[in-house]
Amino acid sequence: MADILHSGFDGLKFTIQTDIPDAFRAQLASAKEHAKKSFADSQLQFGPFTLSVTNKGARGFTTHTGDFGAVWLFQDPQDRIQNNPGITVDFRAFGLATGGLAGAEQHFRACMEAFGIKYVETQLRVTRADFAVDILAPWFEPDREALVVPPGTRVTEYTGVAETATVSSGARVIGLRAGAVANRQLAIYDKRAEVIQQKKMGWLTIWNAAREEAGKPPLDLSDRDKSQVWRFEMRLGSKQLRNKFEIRDWQDLQDVIGDAFTDALGRMRYCVPTPDSNRARWPTHELWSRFEGVVENDLMANCAGVLPSDVIQANRAAKMRELDAQLAGLFVTRAAMSEVTAEAFPEFLESHVEALLRQMQEHPVSLADRIAKAGAKYQLR
Repeated sequence: MADILHSGFDGLKFTIQTDIPDAFRAQLASAKEHAKKSFADSQLQFGPFTLSVTNKGARGFTTHTGDFGAVWLFQDPQDRIQNNPGITVDFRAFGLATGGLAGAEQHFRACMEAFGIKYVETQLRVTRADFAVDILAPWFEPDREALVVPPGTRVTEYTGVAETATVSSGARVIGLRAGAVANRQLAIYDKRAEVIQQKKMGWLTIWNAAREEAGKPPLDLSDRDKSQVWRFEMRLGSKQLRNKFEIRDWQDLQDVIGDAFTDALGRMRYCVPTPDSNRARWPTHELWSRFEGVVENDLMANCAGVLPSDVIQANRAAKMRELDAQLAGLFVTRAAMSEVTAEAFPEFLESHVEALLRQMQEHPVSLADRIAKAGAKYQLR
C-alpha cells in the first residue's frame, strides 16, 4: 500500500520584461557592495518583506525573500545584457507547498509593489512549472526499463543525489529522469535521501502533518524500510508552457496549467514490464496511476479542456471559409457585370485571376509586404 504525503507545485519561474527603478537600483547596489565587504548577505526592508541581497551577479543583483518567498534576479539597467529579461522570479518550493499558485501570485504582486516596480501583464512570461507528488512506498525502486517515453527521449538513471551517471554499477538506484527541462521532463527520485542529505527537514514536517491527519504515526527517517518516500515530479519548460499552451501570465496559469500537465502525463508512463515485446501493452504501475490521479484531481479547476492551438486553428479555418465565400460571391458578381454566362464562367475565372495577379505585381507596395500586413491583422487567438 502506498500513501500520498504531499502534492502540489514544486517549481515556478517567471520573467518580466521591465527595468527596476533608479531608486531601487541604488539600494541594491549599496547592499551588494556591503555584502561583498562583509562576506554575508545584506538585508533591505520593504514593508513586511525582507529582501536579502547577495554578493553574486556580475551584471545585476541576486536576491531572495526567504524560504517561503522567491529568488529575485534583477538586471542592472545601467549594464543590461541585451535581449535578457530585466527581472527573473524563481519561487521557492516551501512557499509553493504551503501557499500554492494563489500564494505565489500574492507574494509576487505585493513584492513588486513594495519594490516600486511598474509592470503590465503583457510583460510577464512563465518559463518553468513543476508539479510533484510525494508517495510513501518503501517497497518501490525505480526501474529504467519500466519507463515508456516518446522515441528519442533521453532517460537518465542515477545513484546519488548529485549524480548524473547513466549506469548504476550495482548501487541502489535512487532516481530516474526522462526528457529535457526546457521542454518536458519527468523525475522519479528518492525524496527521503534528499531531505536527509540536504537537511530539508521542512518536508518531514509537511509529511507528518499528512500522516497525523490520516490518523497514522509520524515518519522516522532513520528507518528507511518504513519511511522511504518517492517523489514523482513533472517539469514543464517554455516550449510547452509558452509555445504549445500559450501560457504567459498568472491568469493563463489558472486557466490552462492543468491541461499542460495532463497532456505531459499522457505522453509518458511508468509501467510493470512483461515479456510482451510491445511496451504499449504493458500495464500501468500502481504508483503511476496514483500520481496521474492526484495531478488530475488537484488541477481539475485549472483545465480549459482544449489546446489554445486548436482554438486558433478552428478560428483560422472559419475565417478562411468566410473569405472564400466572399471571393466566390464577388467573382459571380463580376462575371454578371461582364455578361459572362454560367457555361463560360470557368474560363472567365481563370483569365481574370491572371489579370488580378498582374495588377498585384504592378501595385506600388510589394506583395510580400501586403501579405505580411494582412497576416499581422489576423492574429486569430
